[in-house]
Amino acid sequence: MNLEEKEISYTTTNSYATLNSLTSHTKNIWFVCHGMGYLSRYFLRYFSGLNAHENYIIAPQAQSKYYIPPKFKHVGSSWLTKENTINETENVMRYFDAVFEAEHLPEDKNLIVLGYSQGVSVAMRYVAKRKLNCSQLVLHSGGIPKELTPEDFEFLNTKVTMIYGTEDEYL
Repeated sequence: MNLEEKEISYTTTNSYATLNSLTSHTKNIWFVCHGMGYLSRYFLRYFSGLNAHENYIIAPQAQSKYYIPPKFKHVGSSWLTKENTINETENVMRYFDAVFEAEHLPEDKNLIVLGYSQGVSVAMRYVAKRKLNCSQLVLHSGGIPKELTPEDFEFLNTKVTMIYGTEDEYL
């Protein structure tokens, strides 16, 4: 048997969710990357306590969907796995580019990038690879990708907040 794995490139469509309206009164634009098992529209409920007039929240949606155990009734999603990570990361980067392009974000607002759990890795990769200048980078309960180095963030002059539990079994 002669097994060969091949690659193709194609166009795909994905959704993302937003909370509140982007207006002249908006002070902060949040780009929030959910963790494994979430859908973006449900992740946004954690930001409902922010002032709606001052905060516009964009939640991209991880492309890989699956049914969540134990009943396999609800749907969750995942950004990346260890399988084909390089290509999958590039797919996520292009998707994030498309979200930013679709949103036409003004530059006079504070851009806050937040990654939660698995979302930390894609948020950090995006900031590093695209040299995204943000007002704040919030890393919540997730690991730093092994391939990133301090040099990848030398361009960044921003506040970085890392939140994690002292007994987090995944960090």
